Amino acid sequence: DPDVITGYNIQNFDFPYLINRAKHLNVTHFPYLGRIRDSRTILKDSVMQSKQMGRRENKVVTMEGRVQFDLLQVLLRDYKLRSYTLNAVSYHFLQEQKEDVQHSIITDLQNGTDQTRRRLAVYCLKDAMLPLRLLDKLMSVINYMEMARVTGVPLTYLLSRGQQIKVVSQLLRKAAEQDLVMPTVHSEAGEDFTGATVIEPAKGFYSVPIATLDFSSLYPSIMMAHNLCYTTVLDSKQREALRADEFIRTPSGDHFVKASVRKGLLPEILEDLLAARKKAKTDLKNESDPFRKKVLDGRQLALKISANSVYGFTGAQVGKLPCLAISQSVTAFGRMMIEQTKREGWRRRYTRANGLPGGCQRSSMVDTDSVMIRFGVDSLEKAMELGREAADFVTEKFVRPINLEFEKVYFPYLLINKKRYAGLLYTRP
Repeated sequence: DPDVITGYNIQNFDFPYLINRAKHLNVTHFPYLGRIRDSRTILKDSVMQSKQMGRRENKVVTMEGRVQFDLLQVLLRDYKLRSYTLNAVSYHFLQEQKEDVQHSIITDLQNGTDQTRRRLAVYCLKDAMLPLRLLDKLMSVINYMEMARVTGVPLTYLLSRGQQIKVVSQLLRKAAEQDLVMPTVHSEAGEDFTGATVIEPAKGFYSVPIATLDFSSLYPSIMMAHNLCYTTVLDSKQREALRADEFIRTPSGDHFVKASVRKGLLPEILEDLLAARKKAKTDLKNESDPFRKKVLDGRQLALKISANSVYGFTGAQVGKLPCLAISQSVTAFGRMMIEQTKREGWRRRYTRANGLPGGCQRSSMVDTDSVMIRFGVDSLEKAMELGREAADFVTEKFVRPINLEFEKVYFPYLLINKKRYAGLLYTRP
């Protein structure tokens, strides 16, 4: 009576094969695999479309009361591998491989002697054990249970649905706590908005240190700092009932009430996700086993993606609950902050006039949420020191929890084009 049924490609091969085989042999009592009595297991076709994974056609097997945890679906979502065969995946993660039995000789082995059937049994046993070993090694069930707990969606949804369902679930949970009702919106493709800033870089090879400063969780931080939410956006009539110090006007011209008047649901959701990510990063820092470190890094990255998808959810014009006021305000704040970072961080402070020998020269590149700076110094240690100082100086100019962090130094550095660069990376001298 298992809670979780796992295997490799069970969703698209094993279960459909067993159900169709039972139907062919007229075994009528077989397709009742769930926990609810007299509830027949049905096979259906499903199509999933997402930016992350593209279009995928899958089989769906109804099995009430049991979680179907297909390891192949987990790997397709979470890992970029050259090959996704069980043999290749097992070698990649476990340095083990399947038994060498060709599919074409399986019938002969079954119809042969005790020895050939034993060989076939070992082959089947290894095929069953490898997914279990992989699940244990990758901590997949633990990670997905943590994600299900944080986002409030069933475990199976994490494998069969996209990012939007996670945000909807969290919104519904927070709305219920405050006796709010979430509307149903029949959305259509509508007005577009200006996205993030990626300034045309000064291409070339740099033989001096290039410091990289990175905004930590930029879009979620903006939404939390400025209380951007469906429950806080204001129209002109609502603004008239408030004092000028009770709401803000965003760079895109939209208005939102301050958290001191009413705290939004989306900022609360983001706080929960980022708190879970912070815990995962703490566990990562304290872990000594190299492989477990990779797994924990995968967990914190999944939580980061979930937090970033909250912004994407508001900007998806054909989504569940689009809100242009929120999405365009977030990107407008992001553009303003990048400009302010350029202005405050190095044009005013890090110049020859302020005692820096080479002067802070033009930034090498400004990305969506990071800035790469050529400080005009030749020393790796000095570039790191100035990077940390600049990050702290600029952070003071913004509303909490917006935080600019020194991340690394590239030395040397080759800049080919927007988002295409290479270099030797240093995080400490």
